[in-house]
Amino acid sequence: MDYYQDLQYHYRPAHGWISDPNGLAFFRGYYHVFYQHAPHREQPFDEPMHWGHAITRDFLHWEELAPALVPDQPYDKGGCWSGTALVKEDTLYLFYASVDADGNQKVSVAYSTDGVRFEKYPDNPVIASIPADGSRDFRDPAVACIDGRYYLVMATGHPETKQARLLLYESSDLFSWKYRGIMAAWDNGIFTECPSFMQKDDKCLLTASVCLQDSRSFSAMYGSFPDGRFTPEITSVIDQGPDQYAGQAFRDDRGRLLLITWIPGWDYAKKFPKNIGCMSIPRELSIRDGKITGYPPAELQHLLKNSDEAVTVTESGFEILREGRNSVVYTGPVRDLKILRDGPFIEVFVNGGEKVYSALL
Repeated sequence: MDYYQDLQYHYRPAHGWISDPNGLAFFRGYYHVFYQHAPHREQPFDEPMHWGHAITRDFLHWEELAPALVPDQPYDKGGCWSGTALVKEDTLYLFYASVDADGNQKVSVAYSTDGVRFEKYPDNPVIASIPADGSRDFRDPAVACIDGRYYLVMATGHPETKQARLLLYESSDLFSWKYRGIMAAWDNGIFTECPSFMQKDDKCLLTASVCLQDSRSFSAMYGSFPDGRFTPEITSVIDQGPDQYAGQAFRDDRGRLLLITWIPGWDYAKKFPKNIGCMSIPRELSIRDGKITGYPPAELQHLLKNSDEAVTVTESGFEILREGRNSVVYTGPVRDLKILRDGPFIEVFVNGGEKVYSALL
């Protein structure tokens, strides 16, 4: 079955595997979306990970470019895995988890002045060892500029304490990083994945995929950041899925905070035919009435509908019907319901984005 013959708005490459969005950025007039990519294979581990690359001006029309990062150095022969981007002084920097042939996870950086051709830093990796607070799962660097200082957040875990953790580094030049300590932690955890970190007003937004012993979820948090320790004041699971994972947020040239996730996530990627995977449409993140909400940005709102044959409104909420799969059931007040349907995928926005459901039908 070709799941993608009818896709119009959700980006995926012409060939090969696609998963986690990486390095999301607005640079030189385009939105740049990088992603985990196996360009010559349709399964994720049949070749080392590359960074695929696509650009768009409106999230409706996409141009696929050549892979931005290729595993061609000794420190990344095992793959150029997930990371983030940062724009500084007309240069686009990509920070990524570089994995060597023995599976050791480190941090490396590449940069570009045109947003197309990327050069790897000659002294990579910029973080070459794992602190005692981390574990072998040490990956997915998220870089941010907060109050004029550069910070790097690493996803990891700690088997001895059974904590999922985020670790913090600090730098003045993006290349020399000093370890600061544990930034956030979750008990009964295994590890974290795919964080994003950025300033919003006088506080910060932190997102991460948190893998606990008995569950896995994408968490968005808004709070304070005193002395290198993040203290959440609002926590939300923006996208309830069930068919999405590895979201990444970034700030665009208008100051909007946009979130893109990978659809449908690992559960269906393992169970269903080859060629599963695409990027979600963006969700603009807002803080409203003590909640973190996610809703399509203005340029995509014309795609939203009030109803769909796969969504049944009930007395207690609504239900998303999926052929041969468990229904997705929402119970709660429905003041507003907007739906975007694209081929086999549906995204449902409840009450202005207080809840979001992404499902493969």
